Amino acid sequence: METAQVVKTGHPKGLYLLFVTEMWERFSYYGMRALFVLFMTKALLFDKDLGSQIYGSYTGLVYLTPLIGGYMADRYWGNSKSIIVGGILMALGQLFMFVSGSIYENKDLAPMIMFIGLGLLIFGNGFFKPNISTMVGKLYPANDPKVDGAFTIFYMGINLGAFIAPLLCGFLGDTGRPEDFKWGFLAAGIGMIVSTIVFVLYKNKYLKTPEGLPIGNAPEVSKPETLTEQGLDIEAARLNKIDVELKSKTEKKSAKKLMLVWGAIWLVLLGLFTFLLKDDSGNRDIIGAFIFSLTLAAPGYIISDPSLTKIEKKRIWVIYIVAFFVIFFWSAFEQAGASLTYFAEEQTNRNFLGYQIPASYFQSVNAVAIVIFAPVFAFIWSYLGRKKMEPASPYKQALGLFLLAIGYLVIAFGVKGLMPGVKVSMMWLISLYAIHTFGELCLSPIGLSMVNKLAPVKFASLLMGVWFLSTATANKFAGTLASFYPESFVSLKKVQGLEESNKIKIINKDFNISNTKNITDIQGENMIPFDKLAFSDIKNESVKNQIKLDIEKSQIVKEKTFMGYKIGSLYDFFMLFVVMAGISSLILFVISKYLVSMMHGLK
Repeated sequence: METAQVVKTGHPKGLYLLFVTEMWERFSYYGMRALFVLFMTKALLFDKDLGSQIYGSYTGLVYLTPLIGGYMADRYWGNSKSIIVGGILMALGQLFMFVSGSIYENKDLAPMIMFIGLGLLIFGNGFFKPNISTMVGKLYPANDPKVDGAFTIFYMGINLGAFIAPLLCGFLGDTGRPEDFKWGFLAAGIGMIVSTIVFVLYKNKYLKTPEGLPIGNAPEVSKPETLTEQGLDIEAARLNKIDVELKSKTEKKSAKKLMLVWGAIWLVLLGLFTFLLKDDSGNRDIIGAFIFSLTLAAPGYIISDPSLTKIEKKRIWVIYIVAFFVIFFWSAFEQAGASLTYFAEEQTNRNFLGYQIPASYFQSVNAVAIVIFAPVFAFIWSYLGRKKMEPASPYKQALGLFLLAIGYLVIAFGVKGLMPGVKVSMMWLISLYAIHTFGELCLSPIGLSMVNKLAPVKFASLLMGVWFLSTATANKFAGTLASFYPESFVSLKKVQGLEESNKIKIINKDFNISNTKNITDIQGENMIPFDKLAFSDIKNESVKNQIKLDIEKSQIVKEKTFMGYKIGSLYDFFMLFVVMAGISSLILFVISKYLVSMMHGLK
């Protein structure tokens, strides 16, 4: 029998095909994400709260649909077909984003085209994401110690794409001119096309099991053995066939009943969350209700399957418990695409040797740090594994949460006492991203490997979908948290005075300072959002800078409240994540010993 080809590192060549395929897909995703909130606030002229909520809903749904993609792959299509379908849908989605960017001045049609593009990206990612991750594990024999290292290498491919994407797409799209966003979206679309073509061309050659069998094909329908294979007489064969058919009918009936029960539970939860989730204006968060209710119902459906053994159920419970804590990690980590982008744009000194660094570029810091340090972490885990000292997955993930808290603690001290309009060194933001990188390397690739090792074969892709479902919840929660980013306002009288002297103008065509809906009463004075202002072209640069400094320093931050916690400054905002991640880390560390015992020998 033909054996799978391996390279000198001991890893199959199929790993590097998946590496390249995922690299270009992540280039597409992160290239678009780097521009997304900037496109909404600068081209479509959405306010920060709306932009943050749309961002959270999009990234939440992106990680929700892998549940559908995992189910389709396990039951009908197999991994390969699901990946190809997902790649095509995502390429189309990026092209719709390109069209939206091309007609951004049409404030009725452009958002509609954008939402169609987002829908295609969401469903495409659902078919692509869980299946390519699952295929990594299938390249190796059971309990192979190289699997953690393989997922770390695979994760390096993800972040190589994530590093290149904000730089190239940001260079093309984040130019300060709203008409250029479309070129960044087009580059993201081309990356997705490259990813799909590479996978189609080489999947049959390199994607094989250690025994040389192809992986990723549609699941085979089990059939009764032939008479020759069974060595039975005709009557025994007939009875065996009847027994198999009856057993199959019973299993299907049981599965259908289970699906109906959990479908009903999901509808009840959906109604409950829809009732509970509403903003100050009384608007219901339907997408949030959908994500949160499914996050509870889908795991319940899987764990209730009667075919699962006691040990399998315990291992699945480990996945569920760790996934719950992962929600707190990603909800803080994913501020990179929302609140931290606002911070980079408005309160970070981005001047480097006379060049103004685009805000989107900072999203590459995390990715380049992972490309540099992923091999280091892979070596550390392998070395500790050989010494029988490697910590189990739950301990690694507790460490990841702790490092996340440290990252926010660093930047919280960097902005403590910072006055509105005063910009800080970019090193504070770079330091946060670097520390978060170490936390991510302890948590994310290890999590993928853990799911692959603990999941029963029949639920491999579906449980990978559940793992991403926790990320969906986290991303939606991240958008909600980002809406609490401190918003700055300036005096209406000051703006009117500067506007009369033609030193400042309102940039939002839909924003009218005479409209009372746009005016907020703060400390007994009429105020308007600072981000709606733009300075006119003043030839004298020193005069222009003085006017900008004057208006920036006159800002006042409107206080917001999250679950009783008052947020009136950037320090308050960042400390929210310090507390959230720190407590989660401590609890997960305390229960890790119990979780390890539930894994029954797997680490």
